[in-house]
Amino acid sequence: MGSSITVAVVGARGIAPALGKKGTQSDLTLFNAVRDGHAATIVEPTQFPERFAPLLYALAMADRTLLVVSELSREIAETVATVDLFDMAVELVLGAGVGEAEVHRAFKGTRVEASIATPLDLPRLRSELDNWEAPPYEPGPMLVRIDHAFPVKGVGAVALGVVRRGTLNAHDRLRLYPGEKVVEVRSIQVHDVEARSASAGERVGVALRGVEAEELARGQTLAPEGTMSVGQTFKAHIERRCPYYRGRIAPGAPMQLLAGLQLVPVRLGSVEGDELAFDSDRPVAFVPGESARLSDPSAAPGPRIVARVRLAG
Repeated sequence: MGSSITVAVVGARGIAPALGKKGTQSDLTLFNAVRDGHAATIVEPTQFPERFAPLLYALAMADRTLLVVSELSREIAETVATVDLFDMAVELVLGAGVGEAEVHRAFKGTRVEASIATPLDLPRLRSELDNWEAPPYEPGPMLVRIDHAFPVKGVGAVALGVVRRGTLNAHDRLRLYPGEKVVEVRSIQVHDVEARSASAGERVGVALRGVEAEELARGQTLAPEGTMSVGQTFKAHIERRCPYYRGRIAPGAPMQLLAGLQLVPVRLGSVEGDELAFDSDRPVAFVPGESARLSDPSAAPGPRIVARVRLAG
């Protein structure tokens, strides 16, 4: 396969189905567009805004965001505030009833303020999608973040995800983080095509030996033994705060941490300026120095996203 990219389509429903063929469906709906050696996976947070987690998951899976603003609403305000804390390219498109100056004024202080807006034009978007490429991936040991899993008769447990670093090979023996189980890669499919290996950026279905399907879950990571840290007590530095969050980042506050595709409850400990300490209620796998997000599911009114933080361990 040639180039691959994962795109989160947020802000309006009904856009993603026009860009690709419907695939996996849960709280997220995935669509696939494979043309002329270019593969795009489009992720729609179908159960947002009723649930905040799908928006977080969609953005965490993506290399690029397509932000569609068809009206200025509370849902759009929360979407923009959340997109602002994910460091990726944003394509801003506007519905017929929304002006570019109006959007830039409404979201002053976010990355959207400086984004060049274009009118919503589905044929144009489909054409541009075929030329979008993922940014260069960080070097390092192979890493696959699992977003869905299921059993297949005659095959066994299959995990779906994107290779985020390195190269995944058939017969690799990998640890299933944050647990301690070691599994073997029986076979690999890249967009439903059998492959002996998959490179960073490619979406894969991985048949695994040594684990049952019910033991797999979103948030787990396949990586070589010893290449990730696992912990429940963390120190972190706030890289950017959500300017619209109305709660307090204070000792004792219950929040949620999104690290990779793991979304776990945490409780803040010490808070000294931009330096935090907190505990999670379960083990979390992470790469020291990677960015994560704090959210407050109980925040009302205002957005539920709190801050982007860098994990130190």
